Amino acid sequence: MLVKTKCAGMMGVSSACKDINKEGLDNGKYVRYTPEQVEALERLYHDCPKPSSMRRQQLIRECPILSNIEPKQIKVWFQNRRCREKQRKESSRLQAVNRKLTAMNKLLMEENDRLQKQVSQLVYENSYFRQHTQNTTLATTDTSCESVVTSGQHHLTPQHPPRDASPAGLMSIAEETLTEFLSKATGTAVEWVQMPGMKPGPDSIGIVAISHGCPGVAARACGLVGLEPTRVAEILKDRRSWFRGCRAVDVLNVLSTGNGGTIELLYMQLYAPTTLAPARDFWLLRYTSVVEDGSLVVCERSLNNTQNGPSMPSVQQFVRAEMLPSGYLIRPCEGGGSIIHIVDHMDLEPWSVPEVLRPLYESSTLLAQKTTTAALRHLRQISQEVSQQPNVTGWGRRPAALRALSQRLSKGFNEAVNGFTDEGWSMLESDGIDDVTILVNSSPAKMMGGSLSYANGFPSVSNAVLCAKASMLVQNVPPAVLLRFLREHRSEWADSSIDAYSAAAVKAGPCSLPGVRAGSFGGQVILPLAHTIENEEFMEVIKLESMGHYREDMIMAGDIFLLQLCSGVDESAVGTCAELIFAPIDASFSDDVPIIPSGFRIIPIESGIDASSPNRTLDLASALEVGPTGNRTSSENSGKSGSTKSVMTIAFQFAFEIHLQENVAAMARQYVRSIIASVQRVALALSPCLGSHAGFLSPPGTPEAQTLARWICHSYRLYLGVELLKSEGSESILKTLWHHSDAVMCCSLKALPVFTFANQAGLDMLETTLVALQDITLENIFDDNGKKTLCSEFPQIIQQGFICLQGGICLSSMGRPISYERAVAWKVLNEEENAHCICFMFINWSFV
Repeated sequence: MLVKTKCAGMMGVSSACKDINKEGLDNGKYVRYTPEQVEALERLYHDCPKPSSMRRQQLIRECPILSNIEPKQIKVWFQNRRCREKQRKESSRLQAVNRKLTAMNKLLMEENDRLQKQVSQLVYENSYFRQHTQNTTLATTDTSCESVVTSGQHHLTPQHPPRDASPAGLMSIAEETLTEFLSKATGTAVEWVQMPGMKPGPDSIGIVAISHGCPGVAARACGLVGLEPTRVAEILKDRRSWFRGCRAVDVLNVLSTGNGGTIELLYMQLYAPTTLAPARDFWLLRYTSVVEDGSLVVCERSLNNTQNGPSMPSVQQFVRAEMLPSGYLIRPCEGGGSIIHIVDHMDLEPWSVPEVLRPLYESSTLLAQKTTTAALRHLRQISQEVSQQPNVTGWGRRPAALRALSQRLSKGFNEAVNGFTDEGWSMLESDGIDDVTILVNSSPAKMMGGSLSYANGFPSVSNAVLCAKASMLVQNVPPAVLLRFLREHRSEWADSSIDAYSAAAVKAGPCSLPGVRAGSFGGQVILPLAHTIENEEFMEVIKLESMGHYREDMIMAGDIFLLQLCSGVDESAVGTCAELIFAPIDASFSDDVPIIPSGFRIIPIESGIDASSPNRTLDLASALEVGPTGNRTSSENSGKSGSTKSVMTIAFQFAFEIHLQENVAAMARQYVRSIIASVQRVALALSPCLGSHAGFLSPPGTPEAQTLARWICHSYRLYLGVELLKSEGSESILKTLWHHSDAVMCCSLKALPVFTFANQAGLDMLETTLVALQDITLENIFDDNGKKTLCSEFPQIIQQGFICLQGGICLSSMGRPISYERAVAWKVLNEEENAHCICFMFINWSFV
């Protein structure tokens, strides 16, 4: 093998290669390496790609076969090897991006063809309606008997011939379902418009569209996954594995068709998302076949009485909904993988729910987010796990095991919200106020393995579960904002004694946590456990501290652990449901421990979330940037105009001994009512965030937002002689200050100054919210040196009006160190020229 000591021909890889060229020009020699020498160098490279000078010397000493090579030449070999490795990685990355773009281009071409067909269809229909209008005008003068009889016979002709439950009749329904599904997936049967906030691109989940002006609600998605078509069909048909809202799918009959396909008769149940509406069920025919071009098709539709097919009687606690022709078109992709077209089209019977909730059942956007894109995300997650070596993540769990845990949390919460009688739930009598519903389940299956064990050896068996649940309307607060507050400020609504009581349902034991970076939020430590694809959902372990005082007679560890599932925290996503579901777990975190989840679900119900224009175009060019900031533009622009009305469902479960039912019911009822009061208080405090002031909340006792912003800018100009805001343009002072790049924050003029206001950069720097900002004191954000400087310089602010501080280190509310280049503090004067507060501005700050 010949290796030249200069690196030539590696254009655009890195500047390091240029340095190697300069270094290698001294002699321009070729060094001949034997296979044994290359093998020895490769072994070291895999252990240490960038060895130090001492390590290279050690290599020469340990490997006699390298003794005839100079250390400088070995150094150059490693530099060349790193350059080749980087070039290979870059080439692989570009090839992957190219494959994605090629597949996306194919999808966009198909979308363009569909739109052209739709335009042609509309032109044809327009001319037909014009001609029909003229014929109708002429026909009104024709009163002959023949015309009347012919017209009557035309209207009496049935649109679909009657069918029966025989194989031939089911095959007729199946073929019709296939035709209608394909016309939706690739044709013009439905007018599709791009879903708000979703843009196609190499890093996007795919092309997602919602229906415009068709019966029921419909959504469609096209995407690329690295799985074979048969594997994709197998996963998608197992709806319970990826659709959290699916309670059960029972295959009641299977028929083989002459063309190699199968017809299945299914009964499916879906959970109700809130306590205010009944659950849905479906009686379905599913047809699986291979079409002429080799694509695999799985299509479904509801069976109803008009088709004279087999019927399924109604089921208590369920409303029979209708699935219009829907399904999956799976095409093999060149180079491996599959291109998938998913269509979901349903009539969810909105008449059966209160009027305020009907937008939940009339929104194609919610259907797309909850069902259609969930299928694509699950497929992409499985594809990534298959293509990569499965890594062991937090607490020694593999991705599949963590996914199973998250499904157990979701299923347990959905069961609590719905409270089906066939699972053993029964309702207790109300105490006269119907705001909280209490259910009890004492079936053995519910508490299988759920025992309470004390360290003193006296066990007590919890043989029942009680659920307290309620729903409430929340206005003017995005679900993501409210959910983040509930997650980060648990002490604002949770009762530590009840947390300790709930934790007693699992065995307490010694704690052994892996070395992961944790974030602390007011008495709780959040340990990240796992993220699903695209950060749509994440799971974490919550460590609640200082709980050992709960009961003196129960020897428990001082800390309590909760397994927590969180989703919908992205504020830019339009109409997204937000969930926070948690359950107490043993410190040892065994897989067989019972999980009794509780939590919150916040669903936007504003009907405007489907108000998308049919003229919306598919903007691919704006999404082609690859990297962590690739879709930032769409996130920033897509959806500050989210829903301002949401329904929150709260469900808390408690394991208890049956003889304590009355006491536990009273405790649970009062606890949920206190949580409702806390949420209402928080929502009221957060609600002004949606006003015209771009997220600013006026704390109690402070002037109006615009007034305070004007005082801040005026005082800065007065004391420092320059403008704080360089160019205001047409925007208001407050809006410009809110989006200022430097962290601006105000603190009160008290013996112990606390913060009263911060702009967006200030909140990001302190890692807090406007509601929790007033709990942070000025001295808490500085280290020891900063506190000394502040104590010595603070009187100067009062006398001189301002000070300039050198760069240093301060701390966020989570204890993270923050470096800043310099800081300015000045006195803020009101209209009467009296000091109102002190304003700080931290310039060029960053987390260390």
